[in-house]
Amino acid sequence: MNARTLTVPGRARARRAANSSVVEAAARWGFVARGVIYLLVGALALHIAFGGSGRQADRGGALTQLSEQPFGSVLLWALGAGLTGMALWRLSEALFGAAGADGHKARKRLLSAGRCLFYGFVAYSVLAFAAGESSSGSGSSDRQSQDVTARALELPGGRWIVGLAGAGIVAAGAWIAVRAALRKYRKHLKQGGMSRRTRRLIDVTGVAGGVARGVLFAALGIFVLSAALSYEPEKAKGFDDTLRSFAETPAGPWLLVLVAAGLVLFGIFSFAMARVRRV
Repeated sequence: MNARTLTVPGRARARRAANSSVVEAAARWGFVARGVIYLLVGALALHIAFGGSGRQADRGGALTQLSEQPFGSVLLWALGAGLTGMALWRLSEALFGAAGADGHKARKRLLSAGRCLFYGFVAYSVLAFAAGESSSGSGSSDRQSQDVTARALELPGGRWIVGLAGAGIVAAGAWIAVRAALRKYRKHLKQGGMSRRTRRLIDVTGVAGGVARGVLFAALGIFVLSAALSYEPEKAKGFDDTLRSFAETPAGPWLLVLVAAGLVLFGIFSFAMARVRRV
């Protein structure tokens, strides 16, 4: 018996594990966890839009808000576990392909790999915060963004590195918004058992929430680009300062209200996806 005959059964077992009900449950719990974070960030941004201040409208602020609730520690561990499940599901897609006719294409697998890394980082920060390392999860996203930008600018070709990163974030934001507006999420839904009311809810929250999320990422990328062009890392912003900047536009706080409400809707959309998405 050679090594090849041993690896084939091993791959088959790994593929069955990736398609198991455990991975499906992990993915669905991951959507719930994502929904909680966006719901809280959106609510904090709405509070700012209507004159509130203090708490950061970003992941750190959301975690702090959650930790202050009854059984806050349990909720934080559950949130971290859900995000870990999301990362593992995306890893299984990167290794074995996603659901759907084109799920095995290289582009889809690369996207899944990138999402795995992103959710893995977020899960780590939430779990570290739950374990008592408050600086891991609750630090200001604005300060973190400026620190990372400053270190990157000090590297050889740092201005190009930061500029390309900013352009990539802008492109990602535009991609998120356009896909939401075109309702690309529909191809991932379990269409058979959905009522008309559920379809309407998913379309309203999916389009409005996805566009708001894309606008937020695109604006964040523009600030990173500005930091690269001016060689001033303090011009880079995290989620909180980016959201607050919407209130400084000619539209005033109402643009912030629209984006913040969209983030709340995206949270609701994530809850719906936990039930109706094919995984």
